Amino acid sequence: MNEEFIGALREIVKEKGISEDLLFTTIEDALVAAYKKNYATAGSAAQNVRVSMNRETGEIHVYSQKKVSEDVQDELNEISLEEARKINPRYQIGDVVELEVTPRTFGRVAAQSAKQVVVQRIKEAERNIIYNEFVEKEFDIITGIVIRKDKGNVFVDLGKIEAVLGPNEQMPGEEYNFNERLKLYIVEVKNTTKGAQVIVSRTHPGLVKRLFELEVPEIYEGIVEIKSIAREAGSRTKIAVSSNDENVDPMGACVGPRGTRVQNIVNELKNEKIDIIKWDKLPEVYIANALSPAKVLDVSINEELKSAQIIVDDSQLSLAIGKEGQNVRLAAKLTGWKIDIKSKSQVENME
Repeated sequence: MNEEFIGALREIVKEKGISEDLLFTTIEDALVAAYKKNYATAGSAAQNVRVSMNRETGEIHVYSQKKVSEDVQDELNEISLEEARKINPRYQIGDVVELEVTPRTFGRVAAQSAKQVVVQRIKEAERNIIYNEFVEKEFDIITGIVIRKDKGNVFVDLGKIEAVLGPNEQMPGEEYNFNERLKLYIVEVKNTTKGAQVIVSRTHPGLVKRLFELEVPEIYEGIVEIKSIAREAGSRTKIAVSSNDENVDPMGACVGPRGTRVQNIVNELKNEKIDIIKWDKLPEVYIANALSPAKVLDVSINEELKSAQIIVDDSQLSLAIGKEGQNVRLAAKLTGWKIDIKSKSQVENME
């Protein structure tokens, strides 16, 4: 141990963001264990030892700690008051006396132990730094590069770490090619024994929300608010928006000049259809809007059952229901209401 070693430690502390006190204390604890393993004599395993490491020079001292006792039973851990007062007359019963027991050959053992501790601490610190960096990005959007596929999983390089895009988080029909850049939603960040594990998604509704926040300044600034999102990834999304400024049209802001804003999002989602719906505090109006592009003739609601009966023109029935019921299914998910649709002629026949 020398000043050069201490200087190197300080560089590591600065570069890796490790606590200097924690690093030195950990090294000292490791040196205690090293001393007991290599130098403690038979039957002295219980010996109390303290190691002091000079923070400036790296100089190391090992001290045996003995308790001042009136009747010495354990010579390894106890010292008589008479012997203690030969060292310092002020010692009293119950005090702890420190006697230096630094072995001459301790430097080599100390250096090896310190190296192991420093390497371990660096690994731990780097894992914690990466975890803390990514846990702050949980539920946010990030750009990654596809690096490989394995057993249905797609592994994505996020710079400092690989993320896993599992089969359930992949958009149906979407291909993931080597070196392709993708925008991903961070679903979860776990702190495991092997370091941070980042789970990402291309199917989560949060991805659409974050894409709109990136593309639409009014959403980022809080002028336009996203009230709800319903998504069937790779096929269609409905997004309900409202404006906190009567002079700003929320749907127009999301569509953008000549549709450029929403088109950028559609392109990123590989041509997934996006319906932008105007949110309304009146359930009847909100539900009618949610069934867009179909035009609704009448909405009657049951507050207790939170269900809605919808009447549409005969020509609008298939559009309102959508292919395989997708339009009405997404509208129900978006609004939180059960929706039953009938055509005008069906209602007349029932009557």
